[in-house]
Amino acid sequence: MITTEQQEKLRGWFTGRLPDDLFEELVEVTVDREEVTVIGRIPAPRLAEGVSDAEQEAAVQGRVQEFRERTRETRIALAREAEHRFRRKVSWGAECAGERSLFTHVSAPVMTRLRQPERQVLDTLIAAGVARSRSDALAWCVRLVQRHTDDWLTELRDSLEHVQRVRAQGPDTEPEDDAASDSE
Repeated sequence: MITTEQQEKLRGWFTGRLPDDLFEELVEVTVDREEVTVIGRIPAPRLAEGVSDAEQEAAVQGRVQEFRERTRETRIALAREAEHRFRRKVSWGAECAGERSLFTHVSAPVMTRLRQPERQVLDTLIAAGVARSRSDALAWCVRLVQRHTDDWLTELRDSLEHVQRVRAQGPDTEPEDDAASDSE
């Protein structure tokens, strides 16, 4: 798990390293063990008043695609530098007119052992057409839990950060001066 301070340093690095004209604003930098995801806001297309929802949606998709193609080389160069520095893959996305699009992302395999009742839940989702495979069904379950437990997960993450701070203050982290005076 990454601490808040590490997250802030990572976000700060991207804030300082991104060219000023890449995004209007850096919206989000998230990180886990495998991946850093960088999402920035890009300008919405200028549209005439009263355009249909379909036209607006197509214009936003076109703007995001244009941004993706135009900035590819810059984003690849930054990703290589960040991957070397942070030892994680970098994924990119853009937010335009309230719509969020991810260009790339890591799909990391996660091994798990499930007992029959748990496998039956996944198989039911497959039979109902909610998922194509057990892997898809498990990902669907994780998204469902994530959607309904954001507050609980936030509190849990905060608690884990507190545990890490307390561990860092443990006896193995004594200042060297105190250790030297004990041995005299």
